[in-house]
Amino acid sequence: MKKVKSNIRYITLFSFLFLIGFSTSYGQDFNKEELSYSEFLGYVKKYHPLVKQANLEVSTAQAMLMVARGGFDPKIEVDYNKKEFKGTEYYSLLNSSFKIPTWYGVEIKAGFDETDGQYYNPQNRTPDAGLTSLGISVALGQGLFINQRMADVREGKLQIKLSDAQRKLKAIEVLYKASEAYFEWRRSFNEAELYKNYLGFASTRFAGVKKLIEYGDSPAIDSVEARITVRNRELNVENGNLKLAKAKLAISNYLWIENVPVELADNVKPEQDLIQTLEETLKTSSMMVNVETLESHPKIQALETKLSMLEINRQLKANLLLPKVNVGYNYISEPAYFDSFNADDYKFNIDFSIPIFLRKERGNLKIAKLKMQDLKFDIDQQRLELKNKIKAQQTEIASLKRQKTVIDNLVKDYMVMLSSEEKLFSFGESSIFLINSRENNLVSAKLSQISIENQFYISNAELYKILANPD
Repeated sequence: MKKVKSNIRYITLFSFLFLIGFSTSYGQDFNKEELSYSEFLGYVKKYHPLVKQANLEVSTAQAMLMVARGGFDPKIEVDYNKKEFKGTEYYSLLNSSFKIPTWYGVEIKAGFDETDGQYYNPQNRTPDAGLTSLGISVALGQGLFINQRMADVREGKLQIKLSDAQRKLKAIEVLYKASEAYFEWRRSFNEAELYKNYLGFASTRFAGVKKLIEYGDSPAIDSVEARITVRNRELNVENGNLKLAKAKLAISNYLWIENVPVELADNVKPEQDLIQTLEETLKTSSMMVNVETLESHPKIQALETKLSMLEINRQLKANLLLPKVNVGYNYISEPAYFDSFNADDYKFNIDFSIPIFLRKERGNLKIAKLKMQDLKFDIDQQRLELKNKIKAQQTEIASLKRQKTVIDNLVKDYMVMLSSEEKLFSFGESSIFLINSRENNLVSAKLSQISIENQFYISNAELYKILANPD
């Protein structure tokens, strides 16, 4: 009994430690100091429900292909009818068969028939032991090289390729929106930090001005000027914190582990060196993008696959111009004599039909050709639009890089101007008003710097979306 209780304690302790480790392993990735963009994108790709939902496209297509292949499954058929009335057996009819469809218009069939009773159609009469048959049925016109079953299987295989392209297009939409949320979080975080820093500077300056006023080295109006700046900075900080809180909630919509949504801890920060790693993460560098080769693009692949499916439909419509010619031959024998072949014992059938004018068939074939031509025009237009979109986006990214260089230099110049103004103030040759003016210009320039950086990130994300390569 003591041993059992001891085992229970060990199991309980192990379970407790496992749960702690499990929750820690889930939480530690989202409670470290920095969540990089590449890590964030990896979590979205692996765990987000909408990305998983996009993956269902391929699974559905595979199931549809299985349905289409079911048209070639062997089939057993049994038809049994019996009538007995007032002690008289009118008839007992058994017709059974085993059919094997093949890829082309050929079907192999084995059967067994047995007839008994007093009243039945004489053509159904069989020997007492029954009648076996083994034969083949061939479509010599329509259905020999293509039929509906063959078309369904071919389209099913193409549907898997189409579904994979559609999966990429759906997944890239989710990843783009997730990227927008991350960049907005980073922008809000940097703006909030900027306001906090300059609130600290303004508060320090306000305290210094008050001491200067006490010593009689500065007019009292300077304290009002400094206090106004502090209050403006406090408003900026509050607005910045509000934007940051909203941005963190927005990015939490894309953070999942397995089926569990995860929220960022308060101490987690976005990647600050993102400008160094972004193009490598998204593969949007001009060295990695070839505008001329778009055959692997999901949108082009999807359209080309649809064109292949239309080609199958065209072949099916063209096949309907042929006459229906079905020929069947079955060797028949009693079960005991089946080992000795007698060519005179057989069943033979031939079916033939063809419309005289074939107007319906010719019209359907023309419609199929027109649909293909229409899609070819669409493919050509999509190729051109994709090339121009990629080039336009690359031009925008290059422009934003140049703007980033200009704004960086502008920020440096404003910092020099502010530093110089503060030195002049220490010599009594400047005023709080001028210092605040210089600082406001610097803050505005840094906000523009953050905004241009954010535009650069979003522009790369848009190029990533256009290229549509989430894998």
